[in-house]
Amino acid sequence: CSPVVFPLSCAVQNYSWGKVGLESEVAKLLSSGDPLVQIQPDRPYAELWMGAHPRGDAIIRDNCIPQKTLGQWIADNPACLGTKVKDTFQGHLPFLFKVLSVDTALSIQAHPNKELAAKLHAQFPEHYPDANHKPEMAIALTPFEGLCGFRPVEEIVSFLQNVPELRALIGEVAAEQLERSGSDDPRGVSAALRVCFTRLMKSEKKFFVDQLNMLVKRISQEAEEGKDTSGSNGELLLRLHSQYPGDIGCFTIYFLNLVKLEPGEAMFLGANEPHAYLRGDCVECMACSDNTVRAGLTPKFIDVLTLCEMLNYTPAPSSSKIFPAVQSQLDPNVYVYDPPVPDFAIMRIEIPASIKLYLISAMDSASILLVIQGTAVGTSTAAASEMSLCRGSVLFISANESISLHLSSPDGMLLFRACCLL
Repeated sequence: CSPVVFPLSCAVQNYSWGKVGLESEVAKLLSSGDPLVQIQPDRPYAELWMGAHPRGDAIIRDNCIPQKTLGQWIADNPACLGTKVKDTFQGHLPFLFKVLSVDTALSIQAHPNKELAAKLHAQFPEHYPDANHKPEMAIALTPFEGLCGFRPVEEIVSFLQNVPELRALIGEVAAEQLERSGSDDPRGVSAALRVCFTRLMKSEKKFFVDQLNMLVKRISQEAEEGKDTSGSNGELLLRLHSQYPGDIGCFTIYFLNLVKLEPGEAMFLGANEPHAYLRGDCVECMACSDNTVRAGLTPKFIDVLTLCEMLNYTPAPSSSKIFPAVQSQLDPNVYVYDPPVPDFAIMRIEIPASIKLYLISAMDSASILLVIQGTAVGTSTAAASEMSLCRGSVLFISANESISLHLSSPDGMLLFRACCLL
């Protein structure tokens, strides 16, 4: 009795920014996947962690593998990762799979590349606890909003001209430099953008709080009078200020793209990409790391100097931040999100109701399977017994193993599978 396909009980993180009770997709998945879970109606359910991260290692739910976490089991059975994954990542599962339910904005931040991560870890291990990079991908489960990357310069210039409080923080010289920068000189544009954003983020606190209060008062009055506040990004500003009053991060909405994702659409957050999650539910996959450089909209440690130095200051439209899924040529029910990093990829599997028997195919990588919708019985020669799958079920699948799904749902199934495609 040595199964290499088994169900997992996953870690829940109740951060304050999460959605409360059954408003949270995390809570819905938990209560559906395990009827013994009691959802507290006043508790925030922010993140479901599916993986072997030491701060939230999943527990194996299989009588043949008693009292072991996924991380412990992989350490004892590294071949389960697949040959390439095991050798490339020194016997560790290289990704952490998550579900996030965001109600309050989640920090202006970026993640370092491996070189900067090693440097930060050596200098400030209390704030940057490992030497790995942390690319991430978010795929919307519900309508999802985030900030990602610098806006086209003409949009930023328009805000500089319509929001005098922002211009006061930037300063006339830096604002004019950005206004004069031409699209035929990308390096000049990036340099001017860097100066403007850095001046904003390094503003003296009393000065930026005064300017922010003036801006909030003005936009609130305009909104009460029924005026259009879109030229000042008024609705979003008031929302963020209500969540983080007096926070410099409120001004970043004039520099960063507002990206709106519909279910199934994705954002990839590579190294040095400024971003923040604003609201909605998503599945997320990331490299196993805790390295995040933050500069606003958070109670956590802020490192403005590092953030301003590391960022990619290349402006681009919000539409360019939506990462496409590619339909598999081998299986038309599978859509693959394959980012330009080796650590992870995600598959969205949509099984129509007309299909009653479906094969989760084997691959040369360990993977984690999450059921978002539908019911089935899973069978595998690598499993100790049949597995009843429903909304919220999570399976670990060793490399080179497959699962047959016998569907019993009239609406088909929706699953996500995290893996490595080396």
